[in-house]
Amino acid sequence: MGPRRLPLLQSPLPDLAAWTACFRDAEIPVLPGTVQAVEALRAVEDQIDAHGIAEWVGHDPLMALKLLVHVARVRPRHFQGSTETVTAALVFLGISPFFRAFETLVSTDDLLGQDPAAHAGLEAVLHRASRAATFSLAFAVHRMDADAAVLHEAAMMHAFAELLLWCHAPALAQRITQRLQEEPGLRSAAAQREVLNITLAELEQALMRSWRLPEILIRVTDERHAEDPQVRNVALAVRLARHSAQGWDNPAIPDDIADIARLLNLSEAATYTKLTELEA
Repeated sequence: MGPRRLPLLQSPLPDLAAWTACFRDAEIPVLPGTVQAVEALRAVEDQIDAHGIAEWVGHDPLMALKLLVHVARVRPRHFQGSTETVTAALVFLGISPFFRAFETLVSTDDLLGQDPAAHAGLEAVLHRASRAATFSLAFAVHRMDADAAVLHEAAMMHAFAELLLWCHAPALAQRITQRLQEEPGLRSAAAQREVLNITLAELEQALMRSWRLPEILIRVTDERHAEDPQVRNVALAVRLARHSAQGWDNPAIPDDIADIARLLNLSEAATYTKLTELEA
């Protein structure tokens, strides 16, 4: 059975199992620009390779997720190769099978229509995900981590449950945003549990396991293993992107810089300079 398009959810589901079952088989939409890019590339299919496709569609966290989920479904259980990044997944799948698999793509615009609040919420998460990916890659390159590309992708996709919530349950996503605005000291996880009966981190881990995504992506986005440097790499990138979304005067940022400095083995001053240069 293929993905199904859900009616927009107006009320929370009762528990993690219900949310996982609901989103596991739901349509994963992609950005409108990705739909256009795939159609343009389809016209020159014989002239394009996996790297060329990845260059055009690999910056869309929803398309990256959609591709990895599809590859996990068609990949033999005994397969020992790598499908952890968009490029590796495309190499495994092949060019013609890629275009056949994604002959019809549903865009976020198709689901959200003319709801400006939902579009604004989605865009805010996408912007945060892009910045988190930039930070994560910079940290990984500085640490000379051989999995830098995977850590970049993991940070970009880290908010996929929140993106799916904005696409399939924008009223609930807006309610979480409102609660955080009403009570500035409220933690995001607490607001999510209050509105959804779960946290999005729990949903993300459950979905990745249900979809059988690559183990390294599951591991580096699981903050229960915070002692792992790769987990810290992704977690700190995501945390900094969230705290600095409205500028660098958030009172939580000094603690972020101190933790990043320890990860990178740099002084806090050097770390701050490195981070602000990434934003230049």
